Amino acid sequence: MAKDRTELILKGGMYRVLVYLSTPIIINSLIQTLYNLVDGLWVSRISSVHFAATTFVWPVNWIFVSLGSGLSVAGTSLLSQLLGAGQESRAREYSAQLTALSLLISLLFAAVGYLSAPLIVGLMGGAGELAELSILYLRIIFFELPAVFLYFAIYSMLHAQGDTITPMIFSAASAILNAILDPIFIFTFNWGLAGAAWATVLSRALLAAAGALLVLGGKNRLKPDFKGFRFQRGIVKEMVQVGLPASIGQSGEALGFAAFNAFIASYGTAVLAAYGLVNRITSLVMQPATGMGHALTAIVGQNMGADQMARVKEAFFKAVKLAVLIGVVGCIILIAFDEPIILFFMQARDDPEVISESLTYLWFVAVSMPLMGIFSAFSGLYQGTGHTKYAMNMNVGRLWLVRLPMIVLLGRFTSWGSTGIWFSMSFSNLIICLYGYWVYRTKPWQESVLVSKKETGAKPLSAAE
Repeated sequence: MAKDRTELILKGGMYRVLVYLSTPIIINSLIQTLYNLVDGLWVSRISSVHFAATTFVWPVNWIFVSLGSGLSVAGTSLLSQLLGAGQESRAREYSAQLTALSLLISLLFAAVGYLSAPLIVGLMGGAGELAELSILYLRIIFFELPAVFLYFAIYSMLHAQGDTITPMIFSAASAILNAILDPIFIFTFNWGLAGAAWATVLSRALLAAAGALLVLGGKNRLKPDFKGFRFQRGIVKEMVQVGLPASIGQSGEALGFAAFNAFIASYGTAVLAAYGLVNRITSLVMQPATGMGHALTAIVGQNMGADQMARVKEAFFKAVKLAVLIGVVGCIILIAFDEPIILFFMQARDDPEVISESLTYLWFVAVSMPLMGIFSAFSGLYQGTGHTKYAMNMNVGRLWLVRLPMIVLLGRFTSWGSTGIWFSMSFSNLIICLYGYWVYRTKPWQESVLVSKKETGAKPLSAAE
């Protein structure tokens, strides 16, 4: 089955390949988004301040998780290129290194995050009840990091082989468990916000355990072998070289959102709650386009490994077409049904200003949805080729070089108020897509990170000559 998927990726009709690989990813991403939405729905029944607390600390956890997802990007890119080049033995060695490195880093991050939670919330400007709830939620959530990092490594092995269905099944089971545990922990056990956090941690842990049993005990082409295991400096270095830009890009984006949240919080909890609410809704609608970009990583990687650059470009252009179409449809749906959607997702209607701000923000973000689809396609292309620095530049630049400066300038020199925030969010997507196109036309992204594909044995790719 795994070899059949490789055959499809390297030779099949491109629209079929994109739909085949992206559909499970899209469903998986929708499940993950629903994961967060379910938490939000239950927490919003407590109060808008509890809901705002989860939004406030979300970027902090994302900063730590981003470093693990950077390793996952490196794993998918390198493993898919090795499979495309027919070097399965080297790919299995990389799998073992990836798994061990992910677990080691996750344990370190979990400890640092737990101990520094009060300091982090204080630096972000949290005060009073918001700060107390944020620290409580954040400390519990850090316990999920080892499970999340381990699952990222497992996902890389499966994704590199073109297996996007198994992660979808596992994620669905985990999301269902989370949906069951949320009301029990929050209301039946009367744990409140802590209950939502513990439900997430337990669900993630069981997801990682199931994934580990699969890749270690099944007929996985990339089954890691830990007999006599030791870290190999060359392979670890190469993973870091490819994964670090992705980690910096995503963690830099998360850090930007943390600064962004601190700025938004200065406008009041109503604006902060509206920001978190609309982001969860739009992330749900945009999952098909985002999934298309993620599918590109394996498609581009395997075809790069097989020296099929024409198919790499074909995959990119067709992914852009599909992503734009999805964005247009999403825009129409959100604008046509804006108020019913907002009212459905904000169960505690204790503050009318939250509803008003949410409706305004929803309109601005809806019109930029086609651009968000293009952004995902560019990211998938550059991550799949291993030139992750360009995806990093897009992630970091969108926030730090465009969005945040615009918000400060509009807040200082105009009377737009929170509308300046919403406008900057949308306009930054246009600017960064123009940058992505400039990179596509002028930079050497077509050069493979594989110096040689003929070398065998457990050596780092950079050591092959």
